[in-house]
Amino acid sequence: MSKPKILATHPLFDLARSILEARCDVQYWEKEGKIPRGELLARVRDKDGLVCLLTEQVDKALLDAAPGLRIVANVAVGYDNIDVGECTNRGVVATNTPGVLDETTADFAWSLMMAAARRLIEGDQLVRTGQWKGWALDQLCGADIWGKVLGIVGLGRIGRAVARRAAGFKMQVLYTDRSRAPESLERELAAEYREFDALLADSDFVSLHVPLTGETRGLISTAQFARMKPTAFLINTARGPIVDEAALVGALERGKIAGAALDVYEQEPFIHPGLRRPNVVLAPHLASASLETRTKMACMAAENVVARFSGRPPANALNPEVLAKQ
Repeated sequence: MSKPKILATHPLFDLARSILEARCDVQYWEKEGKIPRGELLARVRDKDGLVCLLTEQVDKALLDAAPGLRIVANVAVGYDNIDVGECTNRGVVATNTPGVLDETTADFAWSLMMAAARRLIEGDQLVRTGQWKGWALDQLCGADIWGKVLGIVGLGRIGRAVARRAAGFKMQVLYTDRSRAPESLERELAAEYREFDALLADSDFVSLHVPLTGETRGLISTAQFARMKPTAFLINTARGPIVDEAALVGALERGKIAGAALDVYEQEPFIHPGLRRPNVVLAPHLASASLETRTKMACMAAENVVARFSGRPPANALNPEVLAKQ
């Protein structure tokens, strides 16, 4: 019996490759950079499965090009690059990799927060360029984190992990979400619910942890920056389009907020030129980028694929109704 044919749009870690290759005939995009769209459509044409990243759009055109596709395994927790409804209509299972990256992403959100507050990137550049002349009382004075107010937008798994870390800094934790969390969770996290506008007004640091949906696209724009403290910082490790970058640039230019730290962007890898300013920390989508976590993500995607072709339901199906019909 022939093995299922799989296209992986990026080289995978050895452990993930071994999981896939034990059951499947796998073709990898080995060249540097993102696979070109035309190449993707050509290569996926005869495939039974696709292992992809957020950089690949799984839409009607791709599904048209691959009529035999049975699974799309996203190596990410987010899946705004996948038209799940269209996959469902065609009997294609879509999967993601939830859970394994929560703590790593929370760590990185705190890294960004501290780097922005304490002007770490500016200090690094001062030393690297040989411009540092020695200690001075008023040199690169930033903002304290200890005892400040942390506002968390979205109290899902990652938002909760960020909140837990705040206890070590004696921060007051506020959160907002579509619905209020159970009282037991609020007590555990020492987190207080606020309506969105009130959270923006009261927080010293606003950290975003919501998925990208029609409701959250452009969630932070001019009106929201106007409500924030002029001493506040915005941290985004969620999805770039949640923040209106032009509005963010305007807020920074007018001193509406003190700074920002971003790991994601509206049109990755393009970065609005107005964001290249000293009070903005810019990272290249690194929140889950520890070797341990990225390996777990790739393995989870591989295991989802293997389950699909072994007669087992993938553990992370986004549209399990497809499985119920088969």
